[in-house]
Amino acid sequence: MKVTPDMNARTLYQKIWDDHVVEEFPDGTCLLMVDRQLAYESSIIPLERIAAAGRQVRRPSASLAMADHSVPTVPGVARAGRARKLAELCEQAGIAYLDPDDPRHGIVHVVGPEQGFTQPGLLMACADSHTSSHGALGALAFGIGTSEMEHVLSTQTLMQKPSRTMRIVLDGELPAGVVGKDLALAMIHAIGAAGGVGHAVEFAGTAVERLPMSGRLTLCNMAVEGGARSGMIAPDEITFEWLEGRPWSPKGALWDAAVAYWRTLRSDPDARFDREIRLDVGALVPQVTWGTSPDEVVGIDGRVPDPAEAPNERVAAAWQRSLDYMGLTPGTALRDVTIDRVFIGSCTNSRLDDLREAARILRGRRVAPGVHAMAVPGSGLVRAQAEAEGLDRVFLEAGFEWRLPGCSMCFGSPNDSVAAGERCASTSNRNFESRQGKDARTHLVSPAMAAAAAVAGHFVDIRELGEA
Repeated sequence: MKVTPDMNARTLYQKIWDDHVVEEFPDGTCLLMVDRQLAYESSIIPLERIAAAGRQVRRPSASLAMADHSVPTVPGVARAGRARKLAELCEQAGIAYLDPDDPRHGIVHVVGPEQGFTQPGLLMACADSHTSSHGALGALAFGIGTSEMEHVLSTQTLMQKPSRTMRIVLDGELPAGVVGKDLALAMIHAIGAAGGVGHAVEFAGTAVERLPMSGRLTLCNMAVEGGARSGMIAPDEITFEWLEGRPWSPKGALWDAAVAYWRTLRSDPDARFDREIRLDVGALVPQVTWGTSPDEVVGIDGRVPDPAEAPNERVAAAWQRSLDYMGLTPGTALRDVTIDRVFIGSCTNSRLDDLREAARILRGRRVAPGVHAMAVPGSGLVRAQAEAEGLDRVFLEAGFEWRLPGCSMCFGSPNDSVAAGERCASTSNRNFESRQGKDARTHLVSPAMAAAAAVAGHFVDIRELGEA
């Protein structure tokens, strides 16, 4: 069954959904065929359950697995037991597993696109909310729960109800110093942290079309922080150039056939969306979150808001709670907010472009006294290329730690966390209470903004550094 009765005008989401429906049930729930799935430590329980029940993984070749959340990123530190357990289960199931010692290893949402495992038109799943990242290449990608992952691994299908559709159009030429992370934060501020609930979001507009793949991945990665079920961008020449020649990409005549199909994966001109948001980002400035929700964000030239000026009592209460937790005073200029930690990494901003942008700010500068800064590449291949370009030396000479690939300080892991009361400028995706550690205070920024904060010891406007 189809998610739209009008076969002549469909959105990108509807086209991919329709191609994967196996059966529709009376309540509207659909059984969907899943093309590929990524697995990390969250898949240990599903794989154990499958083995305990005497079942087999339905299609092992459709899976790619690696440990990323629990692996230590400090060279020489013994790997966690969960990584070994995942490796054992994948070997038993016949699933391709990238060991932490494998040069291709890294964060699943970095490695998938990097290896060409992610492709336009595929329906993909992973037991992680930021699976929406893969929509940057024109895939329909769902973050699912562990029980759903067990169902996917066992049957290669997924039960879902169709989402409402939303198009977010971002128009304008991005000013100097403004990148995909700033677009993502501005978008979430505009729609609210729950603005996309129940929707599949398609990003469009001239600003999106000009984004490199790294920026597109960041934007789709953070679609879920606006409540969306998924985020997508129609594939184009940037997508095809990114995928050509990658290990999992089609070759020869199959490549030509694939590209011909991929070119059809865009919303029809007269397709109707349930909701449409338009933002002119031509005057956007670098963004910094001040609160404990990703929509609590202002430009670097702004100030911490006053709950007395909130639009309603509910928002005022939320702002006050955030201010109390973050230890900030209304009216404080963002430039005056000092930081203790800097984290450049995560599935949001750990790609080569991200490291280049940070290194451009750091070159010839030093981390401010008292600031602990670390850079964590998203994969072994990213790390190797960064080192080939000398970026590691830029980070090290500036006073950063240069780590091995992994999720690291995106969340308060046993390996890396922010201490209670410490303030961290982070390129990750969530600034919730205690996200990076018990009572840690997180400010979300772009890689260049994080690097600049590390050097100054407080937030600064990178446009004034002459490096943006």
